[in-house]
Amino acid sequence: MSTVTKYTARDGDAVLPLFSLRGKTCIVTGSGAGIGYAVAQAFAEAGGNVAFLYNSNPKTVERAAETAEKYGVVCKAYKLDVTSQQEVEKTVDQVVEDFNGRLDVFVANAGIPWTKGPIIEANDHAHYTAVVSTDLDSVYFSAHAAGKHFQRQGCGSFVATASMSGHIVNLPQAQAVYNAAKAGVIHMCKSLAVEWAGFARVNTVSPGYIATEISSFVPDETKKIWHEKTPMRREGLANELKGAYLYFASDASTFTTGSDLIVDGGYCAP
Repeated sequence: MSTVTKYTARDGDAVLPLFSLRGKTCIVTGSGAGIGYAVAQAFAEAGGNVAFLYNSNPKTVERAAETAEKYGVVCKAYKLDVTSQQEVEKTVDQVVEDFNGRLDVFVANAGIPWTKGPIIEANDHAHYTAVVSTDLDSVYFSAHAAGKHFQRQGCGSFVATASMSGHIVNLPQAQAVYNAAKAGVIHMCKSLAVEWAGFARVNTVSPGYIATEISSFVPDETKKIWHEKTPMRREGLANELKGAYLYFASDASTFTTGSDLIVDGGYCAP
């Protein structure tokens, strides 16, 4: 079993080496496509060994293998339902066992959108349960599973994908449930940052509108309104989020915890 070493901050250290994840074990949920896939690739490029966790995207197995070959690191794909606490605990423990007994970084990224419009018109409480379970409950399950390993080691970084929707109310689409779930993610992680201050860091990234498969159902006329309300007048790319996640995952952020980094092209600024 590998010994996990805790970085000791020192004035005068070169900055670029702090962003290295060389030899670290990283877990990314929802990493078969979109933001999660970009983050997993970024961590591998930085030298990390990455567990790709996915639910329904069979391409993940192939993408993990391709990433491992491209960057010369260890990458494996694991299928699980993030809404099952038992499955999450079992899978995280299995990853730690497979990756030499350590866990350095966990990114709770799995999520689904609200697609039913105004809640009075929705009449679909099953969708409510699915969104809250996937977007909020899974973060709790992930934190519970990862936190035990971080506490055992005395170090670790937990990063959750929140959303600018946890800060504002989006227009023109109605998505109260999604907004509430993401606001919950932000506050849960701030609270965990205080609970875990002695052994791990906890932060969130809040993307704005990002051009990924998750928004493929949105009509072009709605996206046009998004662009008009975004100062940079466009959607972001998953690639433009890599730096935010790498910062929180790496030793570049050893004094950063309880923070939320909004990456939204200026949407929340006005």
